[in-house]
Amino acid sequence: MNTSTREAWFLFASVPFYLIVIGVEIFLSNRQGKRFYTLKDTFQNIYLSLINGGLDLLLRGLFYLSVLMWSYRHHFFAIENTWIYWTLLFFLEDFAFYIEHRIDHYCRIFWAVHVTHHSSEEFNLTTGFRSSVFQPVYRFIYFVPIALMGFHPADIVFMYSITQTYGILVHTKYINKMPRWFEAVFVSPGHHRVHHASNIRYLDKNMGMCLIIWDKLFGTFQEELPGEPIRYGLTKPVAHAGNPFKIIFHEWQNIGTDLRKKIPFTTRLKYIFMPPGWSHDGSSKTADQLRKELIANKE
Repeated sequence: MNTSTREAWFLFASVPFYLIVIGVEIFLSNRQGKRFYTLKDTFQNIYLSLINGGLDLLLRGLFYLSVLMWSYRHHFFAIENTWIYWTLLFFLEDFAFYIEHRIDHYCRIFWAVHVTHHSSEEFNLTTGFRSSVFQPVYRFIYFVPIALMGFHPADIVFMYSITQTYGILVHTKYINKMPRWFEAVFVSPGHHRVHHASNIRYLDKNMGMCLIIWDKLFGTFQEELPGEPIRYGLTKPVAHAGNPFKIIFHEWQNIGTDLRKKIPFTTRLKYIFMPPGWSHDGSSKTADQLRKELIANKE
């Protein structure tokens, strides 16, 4: 199966699949009176996904077929065994996503892009489509080392589509717990509910797409706690959240406000590259600072 046929097959298979599982979740949640969906939020998720997808297609030829192909042509080695090739690609791609996702949460300029994905106060399968609109501008950078290892860009993109599909499916409140063996290795809906929480204890946790092992290895894992009900959304809700422009650009506007302060140039740089919430005067705090305060107050 050639590259174009494979991509077309995956697209045609995934669209009806998404429609079916989302339709089932809407039907069940409404029948049970849980109302996991609202029309307004669902349309926002679709709107953001369409803009992200359009930008991704626009930039794919520029970045994936140029930078990644150049990297691939200069790869260091080649893997001949098909099973090893695809298995290793899965692990490398999932780890690359973990690194990207962690940087998105710990560097404010990238958080300004990623924040749209976390801005919804609802959590359902369409939340998985609430895309970080401008992520396609820089996402390819994380794939460059993989291409240099001898993995073809078309295979990298295809594997990303597969792992992203899994990442969408964990956006659900219907599944409470998966088997213990599963949650020891893979990201579960419970793990990802924690990731979308605005509770201080849960901030910046569970960054993995498919595998939770990266979070457990690098100290970003947090179990969903029975005594800590999840509050979805941001610690500071977006003002005028119904405005499509505000959803995408509100954090960029906040950065602009901070940069206009009468502060040294190096401090201005910190407002761009330090974690979200950092401030030179303590007027706002990072997730780690808030967590330390929470622990200190409970002791």
